[in-house]
Amino acid sequence: MTINTLCVCGAGTMGSGIAQTAAQAGFFTLLYELSPAVLDKAKQAIEKNLQILAEKGKITAGEKDKITERIQFTNDIQTCLADVFIEAIAEKTEAKVTLFNQLAEINHSECVFASNTSSLPVTKIAGQVQRPERVIGMHFFNPATIMKLVEVVNTPHTNKATTKTVVELAKAMGKVPVICKDAPGFIVNRVARPFYIESLRLAEEGTAIEKIDALIEASGFKLGPFRLMDLIGNDVNYTVSCSVYEQMNKPERLRPSRIQEQKVKEGKLGKKTGEGYYSYRELS
Repeated sequence: MTINTLCVCGAGTMGSGIAQTAAQAGFFTLLYELSPAVLDKAKQAIEKNLQILAEKGKITAGEKDKITERIQFTNDIQTCLADVFIEAIAEKTEAKVTLFNQLAEINHSECVFASNTSSLPVTKIAGQVQRPERVIGMHFFNPATIMKLVEVVNTPHTNKATTKTVVELAKAMGKVPVICKDAPGFIVNRVARPFYIESLRLAEEGTAIEKIDALIEASGFKLGPFRLMDLIGNDVNYTVSCSVYEQMNKPERLRPSRIQEQKVKEGKLGKKTGEGYYSYRELS
């Protein structure tokens, strides 16, 4: 498929990052978001990111202007006409299904619907969307503008043309696509659950989180588990833990942590809220 236009749905941290990455790769990109306030915040964040790149000499002022021109911001779904859609909205199956079906009504029959879900079964989404063979997972990692890996998640419905389109798109965006089957947590989040959960268990037992992070970082990891959870967002990380736990029939070894649950209830989600396991208010 020739991709003339790409549409990213959801202008939060992930959505705005994916949109910026697509525009930098040369794609005309629509960024759709219902909330004008969230859309305006995304526009400011992208402009700030591009300005930093220009100041660092990674792009020229002319390139910055061209990238900016390739992004169109909209809160009108009727303007969302594209060849490939990447949704990065709330982690709710019903919301994703509704969005894809609304888009299917106004777009051509060959367009591809890719979900950036990090924890929901893509098969369940695809099974409720018109022509499920064109639904696939395209899981980016935060920050999407920097992290290279993209999990390309096939369902039993996904056809080869859809997979090929998304793999080629990921490569064109400068990413490294890894094809996997739809399974709880896909690859990365399945492997990473014990890393987070065992670290949280240690904290529950009284080990200081600073000590855990320091020891992990001293062993060669760029970030310890708590700094990494704050970067990802404790709401996102906790939701993934709950989803994998449920899909794996609730094994005790994967039981989500009460510490992280409390952080989410308190709104201490990490860097994006200014506080998580650490305070970031002085950075904002």
